[in-house]
Amino acid sequence: MYDYDLLVVGSANADLVIGVERRPGAGETVLGTDLAVHPGGKGANQAVAAARLGARTALLARVGDDDYGRLLLDSQRAAGVDTVGVLVGGAPTGVALITVDPSGDNSIVVSPGANGRLVPGDVRAAASLFHASRVVSTQLEVPLETVVEVVRSLAPDSRFVLNPSPPRPLPQEVLAACDPLIVNEHEAKVILGGSCVGDRPEDWARILLAKGPRSVVVTLGAEGALVASGAEVSRVPSVKVDAVDTTGAGDAFTAALAWRLGTGESLADAAAYAARVGAAAVTRAGAQASYPTAAEVEAL
Repeated sequence: MYDYDLLVVGSANADLVIGVERRPGAGETVLGTDLAVHPGGKGANQAVAAARLGARTALLARVGDDDYGRLLLDSQRAAGVDTVGVLVGGAPTGVALITVDPSGDNSIVVSPGANGRLVPGDVRAAASLFHASRVVSTQLEVPLETVVEVVRSLAPDSRFVLNPSPPRPLPQEVLAACDPLIVNEHEAKVILGGSCVGDRPEDWARILLAKGPRSVVVTLGAEGALVASGAEVSRVPSVKVDAVDTTGAGDAFTAALAWRLGTGESLADAAAYAARVGAAAVTRAGAQASYPTAAEVEAL
């Protein structure tokens, strides 16, 4: 019935990465390593991560008619992603400026570029992709009105997965479609706003559920994740690894979770698998270059 296991709608950026001993403070300059350029962006990352795992994947995104855009298209095709939905032109390709410290933690500033020109009309024009996809996943590195149009374009039996990053308040129409809403601690607190009470992820998940999503996943880094659906809230452990670079690990988690949900796995089982995928991703530098195959995940 479906041509694709997963349709990812979202951003495609060139990641410009510099290693630093520590992040600079206000007004401070620090020296870093040589600049490395990698294909990235939350949408492009999710598509590559899912395809590497074996999911039939398509990407709906916009890149510039420039060298960074060609880098991103080449990366998608090399991973096996169908790029029929990738639009070219309208603005320069988006760029993410990333610093990575010795512990593997990162700080990111994004220039949206062409991502900001992915508009609701582009979503409507891609109706055939939506009707051919079992699961649709998106993020918030494209305009919010485009995300709303994604929700309105879903096929009747498809599943919608949202990672609200960078976080912002969400309209009820979008929240109600999420199954699941995937957040980390920072994203959860932004979306909860004045509703955020307590320091326990279990509390955040229950309050988020009350706002309308059908299910919620709270990612907890090295501690795994927490899943909530209906009255059930449970923890999912991760695999202990030595982190090299956390860039893009959350995107790998989201892609793996979305794909496994589409195969019929329970939320807890899909999250457990996704946690292993995320753990594998942090053991290598970069975003897309770090994403494992299904065989590498099984070997963890």
